[in-house]
Amino acid sequence: MAGEELQRIRIKYAKQKSIRFIGHLDMLRAWERTLRRADLPVAFTQGFHPHARINLGAALPLGFTSSWELVEVWLEKGVAIGDLEQMLQAALPPGIAILAIEVIDNLAPKLQKQIVSAEYEVTFKSPSLLNDMRGRIDELLAQENHPRTRRGKTYDLRPLVEKLTLEENRDGITLRMRLTVGEGRTGRPDEVILALEEDPLSVLIHRSRLIFRDSSPGNN
Repeated sequence: MAGEELQRIRIKYAKQKSIRFIGHLDMLRAWERTLRRADLPVAFTQGFHPHARINLGAALPLGFTSSWELVEVWLEKGVAIGDLEQMLQAALPPGIAILAIEVIDNLAPKLQKQIVSAEYEVTFKSPSLLNDMRGRIDELLAQENHPRTRRGKTYDLRPLVEKLTLEENRDGITLRMRLTVGEGRTGRPDEVILALEEDPLSVLIHRSRLIFRDSSPGNN
């Protein structure tokens, strides 16, 4: 079907604590099942092995929650936003909450090509870490390079760390970080936590925002 006849929609959703250990591919399958249950006219690719035209945004690692996940879907015919939301809400599995739906220009770049950064919130339960953590953050940000090894490959973490800030609150301290997102060069918050000499398994990591290359409505 000609591209101009398709409706491209972008769904912003939350990935809640109950499904934080569902991986990227399983999340894609969850959306495929949801769209089938909602009986939406999803468009398919052509060729010998057609598949539903669905794209997820930047992959979220296992164990993380998020209030800013994105999925794009192409429909064979236009559906009103209100009807879309009602149909999807009735078909969603537990742990996914729709936050917004919008229609996207079919000629816009692929979703993954538009995302350049991601922001995370990391909660530490121990307020006594505050001063030590400030010193470690200053030390990391002052470095020109910070080599790390992941899955047998060495890479430089430092250029992937765009911003780190620390806040004290009633529950402990919150580390806010902005990390680069890009093909082959994406910063991971668990790697930053390791670089700060803490255990990522002992904290809650939450993605709070995806940042786009431009400032189009709905992107930032």
